[in-house]
Amino acid sequence: MFTLKKGYLCIALSTFFFSTMEISLKLVSGNFNSIQMTVSRFLVGSLVLLPFALKVLKAKKINLEKKDLLQFAWLGFICIVISMILYQLAVINTKASVVASIFSCNPIFVLFFAHLLLKAPIYKHNIIALIMQVVGILFIINPLHTKLSPVGITLTILSALTFAFYGVCGKKSTSKFGGTVVTCFSFIFGSLELLVLTLMSHISSIADFLISHNLDTFANVPLFTGYTATSIPVFLYIAVGVTGMGYCFYFLAMEYTDANTTSLIFFFKPIIAPVLAFIVLKEFIPFNMIIGIGFILFGSIYTILCTMKMQHSIDNQTA
Repeated sequence: MFTLKKGYLCIALSTFFFSTMEISLKLVSGNFNSIQMTVSRFLVGSLVLLPFALKVLKAKKINLEKKDLLQFAWLGFICIVISMILYQLAVINTKASVVASIFSCNPIFVLFFAHLLLKAPIYKHNIIALIMQVVGILFIINPLHTKLSPVGITLTILSALTFAFYGVCGKKSTSKFGGTVVTCFSFIFGSLELLVLTLMSHISSIADFLISHNLDTFANVPLFTGYTATSIPVFLYIAVGVTGMGYCFYFLAMEYTDANTTSLIFFFKPIIAPVLAFIVLKEFIPFNMIIGIGFILFGSIYTILCTMKMQHSIDNQTA
């Protein structure tokens, strides 16, 4: 019972950190370059996770091999260099509440990537849930009368899809090392890869090419500008709190409870994040968005309940 209580506490803390992610990034979006923020927060966040990851490796008596490091480098490229850059750009281009709501659909996308890449079974309730999620996204976007940035919406969806792809690609490594280890080392490698690209953006020929193609955000990326008395506390909260402790509590929750219970984080986030965005950023929540969030929540609840029912049935058969 005590372990279960610790699990629920970890879920609550992780939910809080993840629900404040888009809002925090929005607060300092004018201070930092998108690439700068991504490489900085994930490098710091990975260092927060490192002691926990090393503890897991020691407990399991595992030594990382070259092939493992290459896999972490590949996962880091998908997650940090691709997905999180798309995510950071999405936060800049559209409402924080919209990004939070749509990104919370990524567990459903995971199911379908797992089916395509890992031949994992896909069930009727998965399809129904996906339909609910898509309907929810359409209500949020409101394509016939939208005032949202099409670029921001596209970036958000692509970010959610690539993050789901990252999760599926890392499934084999997660089974071997555990989620904390995979996340920590993929974050470290992804941050270092992005750092190399950041340094390359200062090469005049590369910078000129990017600027000439209207990709100014990726040219001459700063590393040490934007830090002020007001932005530093927010940055530390994003890097240490949201990125480091948020993921730490997420994986501890999976250890203390189970994957289905931990997935409640993505059930609560679409509810909490828009409310916080309204309070902190004064983002108006239109009625169509409320309906869209409702469909997304219904899809999430339906998936969780059906999965739990199936697991209960399997447990009874094997008992």
